[in-house]
Amino acid sequence: MSKATDDSLVARAKSAAAAVAALADRTENERRMPAEGVRALVDAGVFKLLVPRELGGSEAPIPVVLEVLEAIARADGSAGWCAMIGSTSALMSVYMDLAVAKEIYGPTDAITCGVFAPMGRAERVDGGFRVTGRWPFASGCEHSSYRMGGAIVVGGEPNLLPSGVPNVQCMLFRSEETRIIDTWDVSGLRGTGSHDIEVEKVFVPSERSFSLITDKPKHPSPIYRVPFFGVGAAAIAAVALGIARGAIDAIVALARSKMPLGAKRSIAHRELVQLQMAQAESKVRAARAFLYEAVADAAHEAEAGELSLEKRALIRAAASHAAEESAAAVALAYHTGGATSIYSKNPLQRHFRDIHVVTQHIMVGPVSATLAGRVLLGLESDTSTL
Repeated sequence: MSKATDDSLVARAKSAAAAVAALADRTENERRMPAEGVRALVDAGVFKLLVPRELGGSEAPIPVVLEVLEAIARADGSAGWCAMIGSTSALMSVYMDLAVAKEIYGPTDAITCGVFAPMGRAERVDGGFRVTGRWPFASGCEHSSYRMGGAIVVGGEPNLLPSGVPNVQCMLFRSEETRIIDTWDVSGLRGTGSHDIEVEKVFVPSERSFSLITDKPKHPSPIYRVPFFGVGAAAIAAVALGIARGAIDAIVALARSKMPLGAKRSIAHRELVQLQMAQAESKVRAARAFLYEAVADAAHEAEAGELSLEKRALIRAAASHAAEESAAAVALAYHTGGATSIYSKNPLQRHFRDIHVVTQHIMVGPVSATLAGRVLLGLESDTSTL
């Protein structure tokens, strides 16, 4: 892909970001992305960034994907999260045969979502599986045409990983085969519609089932050699960075205009505010640099073959660090705004709530960072989801 094409994808994303920013209050109140917001992301090609070109996707380099997600999350955290879920779950396209992937991802408005956690039970039957399960945190499920759920397969010889735990088999359902259970009443990222999805004895043909742990991508492009879980963690971190950038935008505007009672100059002239601004900016820029460096190094190594454990670990360390530092930067912006930050009309309170939902995700939390540390120390570890 040429630099001009990469720049075009980012420019289109920034245009879509302006559209979702105007819908932010509706997204929050309705607890889902309005159809106009979804359409803006579809038109910008966001959901097909990582889909192979022969399926109508962009097959975009991972750094470009991160830049797109940052731009959207800067405008609205919930929209950024939905963009992240739709774009990264589209990596499932390279784990299926081309004909099957084309049926799912060929349409211009193709959107998928998924929950990897093995909350389902899949019974082996002729031609596939009979699946029952319920999965929480199914972000973007209301605007997705296909929904994935992780399952443990029963019947026949057990499919175990080297660690001895069962392999997770991903099951891809048509939207009409699932039931959405309204559970998403939360503090932050309220507009992501991350409800529970449920299926009961739904037949999934073998061609719509795969393992993100043991199966290899069927597409030869080097971008697909970076493990699914590493791309996912980096994408979550990009959303965190975008939210933090949005908070910095908000506090700069507030600091320049807020005049304390009896003061002759805005709070931007206070030394403490100036220090906090420098600290927030430094945290976001430094964390972003590490994330993009780790991803670029991994992409370069992937050009030559398989990714080393060290490069995989560094992506996860960088992603966890970016989420943590983004939260710290948002906190600085929020506290700098004083009592003004708590009003619902002020975007800082939303940034504060949103970022602290992002940091709860296991892919950028302490468990992920600890695994990265174990690998970097050379300790024996289960790296199946690294």
